[in-house]
Amino acid sequence: MNADATYLIPDKVSYEQAAPIFCAGYTVYSGLRWADPKPHERVAVLGIGGLGHLAVQYAKAAGFETIAISHSPDKDKMIRDLGADEIVRDGKSLAAAGGADVILSTSNSTKSMVDSIQGLRPDGRLVTMGAGAEPLSISLLDLISKRIRIIGSQQNGPEYLYEALDFVAQGKVKTIVETYPLADAPKAYQRVVDGQARFRAVLTM
Repeated sequence: MNADATYLIPDKVSYEQAAPIFCAGYTVYSGLRWADPKPHERVAVLGIGGLGHLAVQYAKAAGFETIAISHSPDKDKMIRDLGADEIVRDGKSLAAAGGADVILSTSNSTKSMVDSIQGLRPDGRLVTMGAGAEPLSISLLDLISKRIRIIGSQQNGPEYLYEALDFVAQGKVKTIVETYPLADAPKAYQRVVDGQARFRAVLTM
């Protein structure tokens, strides 16, 4: 492996906690940084799953008022425990709650992404990190009149991985994982395929 493709794990971070940060955590934290939120702005997270549960924590740990957009009432207690200040069900209710300046979209549902745009404030940014099969179609009137920006984001820069790991080392972000011995890799894989894993499956050596 090339040395520049590796990264030192902080002393206080276990392998089980670090593993999801190198993909899911790195992705959502990079998306938050890429949106360049200002101190007074509000951040919403669309989709509270493997990426979204980390996005809520990063937004809150970075000091932003954080709103979760979740269609699943059964997740409400967990979402509150993650640090969300408010929970809404869709773009209309996000707008009614005062809107958001940044929406971190971790959902694979294009329909949900389009719907959430209703809750963006003027000069708002929708950061897409989940990919759906359908094309993203938005109103040109919304785009022009509210000066909305749509930002595609992956991982964006190694400095963001350092910061993402540091939040975990500080105890401000914790990944929710299921661990499996390597021999049970097929079982772990199947749980992920079936959408049953909460929220990341980690293999232990």
